Amino acid sequence: MTPQEPYYTLRLAADDRDLRAAQRLRFQVFIEELGGDGPLVDHHARLEADEFDPYFDHLLLIDTRRDPALLEDVVGVYRLLTSENADRIGRFYSETEYDLTALRSSGRRLLELGRSCVHPDHRGGTAMFHLWNALAEYVLHHDIEIMFGVASFHGTDVSALSMPLAYLHQNHLAPPDIRVRARPDSFQAMDLVPVDQIDRRAAMAATPALIKAYIRLGGFVGDGAWVDHAFNTTDVCLVMDTARMSTKHRDFYVRKQGNFE
Repeated sequence: MTPQEPYYTLRLAADDRDLRAAQRLRFQVFIEELGGDGPLVDHHARLEADEFDPYFDHLLLIDTRRDPALLEDVVGVYRLLTSENADRIGRFYSETEYDLTALRSSGRRLLELGRSCVHPDHRGGTAMFHLWNALAEYVLHHDIEIMFGVASFHGTDVSALSMPLAYLHQNHLAPPDIRVRARPDSFQAMDLVPVDQIDRRAAMAATPALIKAYIRLGGFVGDGAWVDHAFNTTDVCLVMDTARMSTKHRDFYVRKQGNFE
């Protein structure tokens, strides 16, 4: 697809340079900005990497005004893993945090989403919209039925996140047939505030924009949050079933013309 802004292009990563540019952006956002870390993070080269990267498709939003030689041109990224590629690895990335039995046993075509981020200079504009449009094309091209992935609240102080977590649990818990559950080693119950004390406005104000966007599209959350101390986040697993989307939101996907190979 071609965005209206002449300086933006969208495509899948084609080679090692593209992957390193995506990892550089991820380092800027997840390590430098949000204070995360990980065993394969390269602080010297400023790359946020893991062992799953070679198996994912990496959807890139590129600003053609920036220097590709300096790995500065990628300003938005989404990491995408189909069921077929997950079978090659033996598992989905999210399975380190969540029991995905409900999804795996559904017999439906799955797509794991992750590592979504946008450069600070490109937030608040159309960057995320372009990434979502390209994601819709990818979903149609691969006949995806269920999208899912871990999304994060910054920080690991669960008491500070009790209102948004409780609101998500009370109002957007996934139906049993697609309900994933946080693994017990870092499981955090989300029903932390009595139902009659949940303040929707306060909850939404404390919820990251990406999570709110998924919920507005008809997404659900799994049972329990997962506290990731290494990445300095509290994670929820979001699940989007295209069959359960509203007609308005489903039509957003259906009207796209898939062109990803």
